[in-house]
Amino acid sequence: MEAIHYEQKGNLAIVTLNRPISMNAFNYEMLSELSHIAESIRINPDIRVVIFTGSGEKAFSVGADLKERKTLTEQQVKRNIYKIGEVFSTIENLPQPTIAMMNGYAFGGGMELALACDFRIAADDVILGLTETSLGIIPGAGGTQRLPRLIGEAKALELILTARRLKADEALAYGVLTQVVSRDRLLESTEKFANLMLANGPIALQQAKFAVKQGMNADLHTGLNIERKAYEITIPTEDRVEALIAFGEKRKPVFKGK
Repeated sequence: MEAIHYEQKGNLAIVTLNRPISMNAFNYEMLSELSHIAESIRINPDIRVVIFTGSGEKAFSVGADLKERKTLTEQQVKRNIYKIGEVFSTIENLPQPTIAMMNGYAFGGGMELALACDFRIAADDVILGLTETSLGIIPGAGGTQRLPRLIGEAKALELILTARRLKADEALAYGVLTQVVSRDRLLESTEKFANLMLANGPIALQQAKFAVKQGMNADLHTGLNIERKAYEITIPTEDRVEALIAFGEKRKPVFKGK
């Protein structure tokens, strides 16, 4: 059975962690497959939005496969830690907008995958958290860096140092989640959110994401320069001309990503 299931629906890609018996825990095989798929998405002009989710109804992902971890040498553990960090950075840096559709437990590395995505939409019965300190380790796939950038230093320290498990509504209040919806509406709501972005210019989506992401790591003056250069990339596109024509004709534009 493939460790990652990949599906493309029009301009939407859906990437599913597919080890439900292991609560979609990450072993090295899964990380390697996820890396390959993420790289293929990055260079695919037909994909405009990406959803990451888990198979089954129990878990998005509970993080590292601890059964595998017990069989590994220290060198292999370091290999896995490097690989998971590398893969999640690739996902964070995808030019397309990304959504974590959280269908169940999300602990440790599973939570870190969600944090590497641009948005997080969860079923209302989901429980999540960065629980590594309770295992005598720390978040090692970006959690200590991405969570404080998302919700602030004090709140992030609270959640990481206490290894607290949050219910979905609590995570929404902390600012960790974008939306919380009933389980039976999770896919529908996530695709509806994706469609709001799919209706817009794909080059504009990518350049807007680039400007925000790069600008967040720069001072305001540098960020404004990044924004201007990103805007300039959209000026000669066919999509920009199509939007102007569609506006004049009082219809929705048909974007081609050109």
